[in-house]
Amino acid sequence: MAMAGALGSGAARICFYPTLLYTLVRERLPGSNRPWFHRIDRTVLLGALPLRGRTRQLVEEENVRGVLTLNEEYETRFLCCSSKEWEAMGVEQLRVSTVDLTGVPSLENLRKGVEFVLKHRKSGNSVYVHCKAGRARSATMVAAYLIQLHGWSPQEAMDAIAKIRPHIIIRHSHLQMLESFRNSVTEATTQKQQEAIHRIPLKSSGS
Repeated sequence: MAMAGALGSGAARICFYPTLLYTLVRERLPGSNRPWFHRIDRTVLLGALPLRGRTRQLVEEENVRGVLTLNEEYETRFLCCSSKEWEAMGVEQLRVSTVDLTGVPSLENLRKGVEFVLKHRKSGNSVYVHCKAGRARSATMVAAYLIQLHGWSPQEAMDAIAKIRPHIIIRHSHLQMLESFRNSVTEATTQKQQEAIHRIPLKSSGS
């Protein structure tokens, strides 16, 4: 298992710049239907790497005050703002590192990411959720957010995202993790309901 993980991480590093270049080229082709990012709802934007040249648009035009990064450190080191640079612009960044190509966000990281997005939603902010191309890792995170927010199934969440950003890539492993996330949300909701029932004082029969 460790060897497979190392091989996956190594392949991701080798393929990073070629696949990023492919993403850039596809966006700029005449008649391209692959914008760099899409707005999913009033809170979430789903997209590719927030390259330095695009940050002003995100902050000033899209009201982005949170950035949820699913990339590993090497993917953003030279091309994107650092956490301190984001902070200087009034933007909070959360990184939940996930290996490119083969990686799937962990259940713990899905929970962290969704909590981060919901916190900014309450404040009326927008959150830019991204990986390298905005197709797999970040799409999985946005699906988890929609599951938490609307009570949807993993497939319903993915279908909703695909209607807006059709070129997302969702594999069986992503759906499995989202099913685990949905189950954890359901269990947490049931537990809260049970705790609320137990807190209701019993009526006195009185005389």
